[in-house]
Amino acid sequence: MAIAHPQTSQFESFITNLSYARQMVHAGQVLEVLSPKGIDTGDFYRAAWVQSIAALEHWVQEEVLRRVAEEAARDSPDMPAKLRDYPLPLHCVEQVQRGETTTAEVVADRVRQDIARQTLQSPDAIAKVMALVTDVKVWREAAKWVNRWSQYRTSYDDKRLRGQYILLLRRRNQIAHDADLIDGDLKQRRQIGEADVTDALNWIERIALALAYALEGDASMTSGHPAPARASEVPCGDQSHID
Repeated sequence: MAIAHPQTSQFESFITNLSYARQMVHAGQVLEVLSPKGIDTGDFYRAAWVQSIAALEHWVQEEVLRRVAEEAARDSPDMPAKLRDYPLPLHCVEQVQRGETTTAEVVADRVRQDIARQTLQSPDAIAKVMALVTDVKVWREAAKWVNRWSQYRTSYDDKRLRGQYILLLRRRNQIAHDADLIDGDLKQRRQIGEADVTDALNWIERIALALAYALEGDASMTSGHPAPARASEVPCGDQSHID
């Protein structure tokens, strides 16, 4: 089943960044055939894994900032509770009172500054920042979308989908922080291959898509796609064997 991509510049940027990771995977495949001495082709796969998590984190940040700006400018009574209660320093309020800026501009700028100081990789961090732009429980709704796209051959819930993502994040951290070394060893690294990283990249794209759809509302109530979109070729089956 092809999944439609949201047609926003933020998601297009995510797909572009993910494509860089896929290009690294392809480079690793080519070098594996050539078998050059002194080059660990697995490093291309490791770099792709790290790049994919970075792509997701960047999309989360930019998507939330876009929606914060829209919500603040709209000033609707239906504004998400977390955004309506967002704290502003007194000097920001004074700027608005003096007519130097608008409330919408102040809120958007303040959120941007706060988000820039955060690491938006863990499931909890993603849920927390997305709560600024939706009252929906995003991981729960994302799980519903994953199940729908697999024609209900999967049975993901909030906890299981978070767990799937944590596996991806854990391996990213092993690569980025521990040089992917086996625990207690200063030379031997964990095995990694093209199939491993391709599976991981497909999961990262699927999770980002599911979160994007979750931001639009309840999957059990929504029909069709959240916005005009184009189809993705990312596989939708249950691929829970990542380790």
